[in-house]
This record gives sequence, C-alpha cells and structure tokens, in this order.
Amino acid sequence: MATIVDVQLALSSAQQVPSEHQLGLWAEAAIQSHTQAQHPQANSDTELSLRIVDPEESQNLNKQYRGKDKPTNVLSFPADLPDFIESPLLGDLVICANVVATEAAEQQKELEHHWAHMVVHGCLHLLGYDHIDDTDAEEMEALEIEILARLNIADPYIVENSKVQQISA
Repeated sequence: MATIVDVQLALSSAQQVPSEHQLGLWAEAAIQSHTQAQHPQANSDTELSLRIVDPEESQNLNKQYRGKDKPTNVLSFPADLPDFIESPLLGDLVICANVVATEAAEQQKELEHHWAHMVVHGCLHLLGYDHIDDTDAEEMEALEIEILARLNIADPYIVENSKVQQISA
C-alpha cells in the first residue's frame, strides 16, 4: 500500500514549508494507521492532493465552504465520488503556511511538528473523522496523538502552560 501525495505550492512569498517527501510521510502515517485499524487486509494505494496556500486563498475557501471569513490552518475536502467509481482518490487538503507558522510560534511548538500535526489532522478528516462533538473529538485527538507519537512528535494538545490548544480548523 502506498500513499501518493500531489503537493501544490501556491504561495506568493517565500515560506518555510516541509519537503514533498516529508509531507508524504506524514500523510502516509495517518492513512496507514487508519487503514491498519479499520481494514487490516487492505492493499490498495491512496492518493490525495495537498495545496499549500497564502492567507488570502485560505480565507476565501474558508468563507466559501465553512462560512468563516478568516484564514485557517487546514481545510479538508473529501473526494465525493459515486459508489460505482473505484478510485484511490481520498480528497484534497489545503494548508495555509502563514497560519501554521503563526500557530507554531504562538504555541511554542516546533514548526515541523505543527506541520506534521496539520497533515495528520487533515488526513483524518479525509478519512471521515471529525471533532464536532466531544466524543468524536476525543477519538480523533487520541488517534492524532498516537500517530504523532510514532513519528516521535509530542502530544500537540499539551503546551508549556498545560492548557489544551484547540485546532481552528
């Protein structure tokens, strides 16, 4: 099983962005974790697009699809294909580089670790996880923590002052 990630850089200015290889490894970690838990015999490839954008594009998409007129860290657009079409396409992620960098600085997290969290978080949304109610949020957060721990990344919901940070997505 392989995860194919099509990375699109849509930035007007230079930003510190992880390599395509690293983004792919994080996506694959999330997808394989879910697949092994839900479908241990699965052996098919998965594809997703990951678009890295400026705040303006993030804000426009967030307003259009979520009714929130501000840029956000990650937006997830699951593939919505008819049942009779077999496709490895999982969907699209849109990550705002500026928001990720700002959040990492505010939360005193390593930038690379916050990027990993956003990729894992977005992939889990593509796989059907959500955090609308408390029970779903606890399940999704526990899975994020487990996946990130396997990547040697600390629990993203614990910060220096012991307050839990919520994801704005």
